[in-house]
Amino acid sequence: MADMNKIFWRTRKPVRNRFQDRVAIVTGGSAGIGRSIVEELAREGAKVAFTGRNEEKGKKAEEEMKAEGLEVMFICGNMRDEAFCEEIVRKTVEKWGTVHHLVNNAFSFLAKGRDATREDFLEVYETGPIAYAKMMQLTAKYMKEAGFGSIVNISSISAHIGQPDRWTYNSAKGAVNMLTVCAAMDYAFDNIRINTLSPGNILSEATTRRFREMTDEEVAVALQNRPSYELLERSGQPVEVAGPCLFLLSDEASFLTGTEYMVDGGNLTLSPQGMPSKDFVYKRRDEYKN
Repeated sequence: MADMNKIFWRTRKPVRNRFQDRVAIVTGGSAGIGRSIVEELAREGAKVAFTGRNEEKGKKAEEEMKAEGLEVMFICGNMRDEAFCEEIVRKTVEKWGTVHHLVNNAFSFLAKGRDATREDFLEVYETGPIAYAKMMQLTAKYMKEAGFGSIVNISSISAHIGQPDRWTYNSAKGAVNMLTVCAAMDYAFDNIRINTLSPGNILSEATTRRFREMTDEEVAVALQNRPSYELLERSGQPVEVAGPCLFLLSDEASFLTGTEYMVDGGNLTLSPQGMPSKDFVYKRRDEYKN
């Protein structure tokens, strides 16, 4: 059985106390990108409420983070439920008094194309952009009272590219991008910044589940032989999304709003012809040197 720590090996050095006395909500924070954002925010001093649909997984994540000394709270429920969105904010404010930061991350990965039903679209849109909008509306009240706030909406490179059998997911991610722009305009004079973060191919529990039954050597070969969609010739890790997300939330990004940050390893930079071979690149480089 493979050592998963050899797959998710990257770490980052927290910026000490950057979010001290700040309160944040992260939806879909039990695993993957969401959990990494929760952990990194809490390591930098924030009090973080996070959500998930799987109570067992969420409670386990909460226990592990609390054992590290992090101040977090798990709230179980489905983002499609408007009453649950209200419950998240209510419980967070009851416990910590306000909300300064929001990361909308929970999203249904239901990808359907020609066979997509009305219910399929409702599942993705109600969990995604509609819940994103509701959470912004609910938390903005407290950010305005505090005099500032910042929101990051997690989108995807799939908002920019066509992919077969992905009518539901890709169109909903595209909606997130435009939602961010419009919301940023409406909340700018309340000193609430809203930006989009769009990851590319990021390793997660779901995408690495098959590795658990492999040897370390088999995993190394599988990762090496995967199609290369990035200039960096590898997939990203959740913590590599968390770092840029924390930057956008922080005061260091005080002049950034209504924009989109790509965290895709250069995926969208590649032309349709893909990445030129290293032999070609090195040959041209040597020619220029001469």
